[in-house]
Amino acid sequence: MRHTIGVVMDNKPGVLSRISQLLARREFNIDSITAGPTRDHDVTRMTVVVEGDDYVADQAAKEISKLEDVIRIERLPADQATRREIMLIKVRATKEQRAEIVDLAKIMDCQIVDISQGTLMLEHSDVPEKIDLLVNLLSEYEILDMARGGAIALHSGEEETYIFE
Repeated sequence: MRHTIGVVMDNKPGVLSRISQLLARREFNIDSITAGPTRDHDVTRMTVVVEGDDYVADQAAKEISKLEDVIRIERLPADQATRREIMLIKVRATKEQRAEIVDLAKIMDCQIVDISQGTLMLEHSDVPEKIDLLVNLLSEYEILDMARGGAIALHSGEEETYIFE
C-alpha cells in the first residue's frame, strides 16, 4: 500500500538529499519524492510516497521529523488529500491507430503535446491510479518512452496545513 507524507522544510541545499538518504538507510521503499518551492521562497514542500503498511508510513514520518530543517510533517490519507502525478508518454501511432489514440486521450482528459509522422506524445495529470490505467490502456500500442513525475499532495478542504508568516 502507498502512503503519502507531506513535509514542509527550510529551503536549504542538501535537505532533499538528507531525507532521501535517511529513508534509504532505514530501508524504506520509496515510491516517489517530489519537492519544490512554496510561495515563501525560504520554504520547500516535499511529497514523499512510501510503500508499506501503516507502521512503515508512521516510522518514515517520525524519522523525517527528526531532521532539524523540517518545519512540519503530515500524513496525507487518500480520503483527506488531493493527490496528483504528471506523466508524458510517447506511443507509436500508425495512421490507423492515430484516431483511436486521440479518442482515448479525450476520454482520459489528456493533452496531446507532440505529434510526428509515426508518434503521439500525451501529457496527463491525475491521481496515480488513473495514470496507471492510462499506461495500461496504451500498452496495447507500442509505448516508446515514458516520463513520470512523482506525486504531489495537499490536504483537501479548508483545513490549514501550514501558515506562512
